[in-house]
Amino acid sequence: MPSCGRPPHSDVLTPAEWRVVEAVRHGLGNTAIARRLGVSADAVKFHVADALDKLGLGRRADLRAWDGIARDSALRHREAPMQTTTSLGPIGQVARSVRDIATARRWYGEVLGLPHLYSFDNLAFFDCGGVRLFLSEGDGGDAASILYFRVDDIHAMQRTLEARGVAFHGAPHLIHRHADGSEEWMSFFKDPEDRPLALMAQVRAVPAAGG
Repeated sequence: MPSCGRPPHSDVLTPAEWRVVEAVRHGLGNTAIARRLGVSADAVKFHVADALDKLGLGRRADLRAWDGIARDSALRHREAPMQTTTSLGPIGQVARSVRDIATARRWYGEVLGLPHLYSFDNLAFFDCGGVRLFLSEGDGGDAASILYFRVDDIHAMQRTLEARGVAFHGAPHLIHRHADGSEEWMSFFKDPEDRPLALMAQVRAVPAAGG
């Protein structure tokens, strides 16, 4: 007889569960995740519960520290760096909170003349001579100003900094996958004055075999 239910997945989590887990690792609550993914809050709770069960974790907070990587991730399949560096790279992104994203997008783009890269909901990104300016609509808080340091191997760099006593909020996690398959990975920590900082890694998609 044909089997019933969903077909088995080759990865530890389903694609929907991965999307929710990455958002949890980014520090978003259920309501924000539901809004971002276009699903109900109950669906988010369901996926979180299933992910915890599959991974053998007891609490939602445990997902923040879990450093799993999806099987189809570009990060998993990229070529290993020629050498592992223990120093931070250049600043790749600066974040700034704005009151009105539409006004800010016009001002930074049309008045200042910064090249617009892309926008998502209440977020907008501009190029500043190779450094990305990240604008987000909100009331400031931790997102008011964040410096993002580029690194080649985000997991190795986090381990290096943790060995030096730096406390991270969680494991490196996937922020966004672009249409060309390239990925944005980030991990957050704070300086001694409790100001936010981040590591960022941009991973290019690996061409398909024979492509």
